[in-house]
Amino acid sequence: MSIVSRYIAATWLRLFALCLGSFVSIYLVLDMMDKVPRFIRAGGSSSDMFQFFLNKLPEMTGQTAPFSTLMATLLTLGLLSRNAEITAMRSCGISLFRISLPMLALGLAASFLLLINAEFIVPYSYERMEQIERVKIRKQGVNAVFKLNNIWFRTDSLILQAKAFDPQKKLLKGVTVWTLDDSLTPVSRIDADRAEFINGRWTLKQLVVKDFTKAAGYRSTPVPSMEIAIRLKVDDLKVLDNNADNLSYVKLREYADNLRRGGYQAFKYLTLMHAKLSSPFAAFVMVILGIPFALRNSRSGGLALGIGASVGIGFAYFVVNAVLLSYGRSGVLPAIVAAWGANLLFTAGGIWLAMTVKR
Repeated sequence: MSIVSRYIAATWLRLFALCLGSFVSIYLVLDMMDKVPRFIRAGGSSSDMFQFFLNKLPEMTGQTAPFSTLMATLLTLGLLSRNAEITAMRSCGISLFRISLPMLALGLAASFLLLINAEFIVPYSYERMEQIERVKIRKQGVNAVFKLNNIWFRTDSLILQAKAFDPQKKLLKGVTVWTLDDSLTPVSRIDADRAEFINGRWTLKQLVVKDFTKAAGYRSTPVPSMEIAIRLKVDDLKVLDNNADNLSYVKLREYADNLRRGGYQAFKYLTLMHAKLSSPFAAFVMVILGIPFALRNSRSGGLALGIGASVGIGFAYFVVNAVLLSYGRSGVLPAIVAAWGANLLFTAGGIWLAMTVKR
């Protein structure tokens, strides 16, 4: 790497660290202002709150890093332009591509690091964060265990297992309920098509009851509907739906495949699955878009332009990406198109801007 490339890379890294640290700090302070009073009222200790916010740092980093790469790129080129360093480099025969290459390489490296963060670190840290909040701070029970291919819940002599939960309709799909005696021997088994939450109670629909108390074999009885006395709250089940954004690509793929095998639509989880790969590369897309934008305005480059342009471009990307993802979750667009659409559109915009820059 030449001296010029090292100088540009060092400037970009310094500004990126400054931007990322600032955004994460602002995010952390705002989140603490919102959650700390509620945690104190719930009786949470200072050590538990510290561990909660410590485990949330990977998620905050993943959300703010793309915007930080954009601002670092614009500020780097803005400062170089203000000091006439880009003009000096161009007069020495250094091309715009060579000037941009260190930032492109660093942006791509940042994207791969964000991908590792999203796939391996965020799911674990989010699980720890949820456990700390639910168990240590809010003192809630841990009877409900959520897995991607099923949901398990045990209370007294009943064990409930369901394949999926629909938070909008408040129903469990593919339900099996086991009744155990004092020695944990199965007494009966209920297989139901679904369980609906009606008037504060769970009601099984289209079920078959298998009685194992007979001396030999079992007796099977079809029943149209039946209420079950189980202390399972809809708000607890919504945890599965709410933390889907922080699951890994592999886990989302397993859950989506399980839903499709069961005959259910999995548009939302397929879109989130592909977004797990596309979202980290937003950092690289921001660098591609930021370089020609800054070079086109090199004469007026500087801090104010860099901040203003970052806000505008970042907001535009956020809106376009959110709209496309909503279309993918509803099944209007294919999941892969919805997840990668914003990256492709803004990359094309960056390439077009680069072609119009005066060389």
